[in-house]
Amino acid sequence: MSPTLKTASSCWYNSILFTTNLKTMKKFIALYYTPASAAVASANMTPDQQAKGMEAWYAWKEKCGEAIVDFGAPLMPGQHIASSGNWSGSITAASGYSILQGADIESVKSLFKGHPHLAWAPGTAIEVHEFAAM
Repeated sequence: MSPTLKTASSCWYNSILFTTNLKTMKKFIALYYTPASAAVASANMTPDQQAKGMEAWYAWKEKCGEAIVDFGAPLMPGQHIASSGNWSGSITAASGYSILQGADIESVKSLFKGHPHLAWAPGTAIEVHEFAAM
């Protein structure tokens, strides 16, 4: 087989594998919830305390590897619109998000064992939702 043909067929084969792997991987959003008291305490942390707190998050990110699609970010207080069209302050304590990928929700849920958000303060929580196919 000529080097050109071998390279072309190898690229085609790798493309098929990559596409197949993409189709089997589902996307999920993790929503982090924080009670108001913990959010206030966080706002009063020094930059050194904040950096120290992020070390555990970066270790979690490393542990997850390619399952992390978007590490995410903290969220500012949100707004809520009712069916009446009236806006008000958010009715949830959503404080951040991450986007992950995995074969199924069970494989993604396993990534959250020992997650640093859950050890941060009493009342913290994480929800994981699968993106619907569109």
